[in-house]
Amino acid sequence: MGSELAEITVKILLVLGAFALLPLLVGQAEHKVMAHMQGRLGPMYAGGFHGWAQLVADGVKFAQKEDVVPRAADRRIFMIAPGVALVPYLVVLAVIPVGPGHVVLNLGIGLFFALAVMGIGVIGAIMAGWASANKYSLIGGMRVAAQLMSYELPMVFAASSVAMAAGTLSLSGIVDEWRWWWLPWQLVGGVVFFVAGLAELRRPPFDMPVADSEIIFGPYTEYGGLRFALFLLAEYAGIVVLCALTTVLFLGGWNGPFMSDDLGWLWTLIKVFALAFVVIWLRVAYPRLREDQLQKLAWGFLVPLALAQLALTGVVKVMIST
Repeated sequence: MGSELAEITVKILLVLGAFALLPLLVGQAEHKVMAHMQGRLGPMYAGGFHGWAQLVADGVKFAQKEDVVPRAADRRIFMIAPGVALVPYLVVLAVIPVGPGHVVLNLGIGLFFALAVMGIGVIGAIMAGWASANKYSLIGGMRVAAQLMSYELPMVFAASSVAMAAGTLSLSGIVDEWRWWWLPWQLVGGVVFFVAGLAELRRPPFDMPVADSEIIFGPYTEYGGLRFALFLLAEYAGIVVLCALTTVLFLGGWNGPFMSDDLGWLWTLIKVFALAFVVIWLRVAYPRLREDQLQKLAWGFLVPLALAQLALTGVVKVMIST
């Protein structure tokens, strides 16, 4: 009993450490990668080498700012919305395996659990838009809701294709069943899942809910200080979770050449940060879509592609079984 409790405690501490560290690394990488892509230096003095502590300095600045709640706002919902946006990504990390047996909570329905909890994180932005008593925030919240309804469907269809191929909803089981020849077979589903995930996270070019040139900063317009920082942290945590799920479902998780199972976690991290780089690159390379283009992409392209991938998986499974 004591050894089991100690093991659970260690796993929980590892998840909390990863949750505290990985989003900050992605945020720092975004600042520096974008700076180099756009040919600008940016702040280079905080912490010494290459301004590595600038993100920490920004966090300290946010913590020191006054916490202002608008007089007309729904105070209770306004205050808890950042937590609702952030905590679900912490919970999802607990079911994502980083190596053989390296998972805090190995659920038989881990994929269903992860997708369901990720959807809760989006509700935090909707709550913020409604509770702020600001017309720009309300418009942003409505846009968040529209994106959630449009892109949840192709995301679930694409994930269902992998679950059907592996014959299990367990994330560890999916990685165990994964084979290298799945890469071309599940490629379309992987792209659909990743793009739909970016839209749910409101990442460029799907950042219409927070379009600063149109609606100031959408549902986060009235937020400042530490609560605003929590929304930013939730965004980077969402990137980590999305890249980790894409790695587990479509890129084989800890499977990789020239490495033993003991170091499989390293392959997982390499794939996660490679996908995070793609997320950053998309922000630099592509302009923001219009709302009609967003809906057309979801219903006119991603949903049909996800259904086609699902049908192809069914055909392949029947051919293999016979």
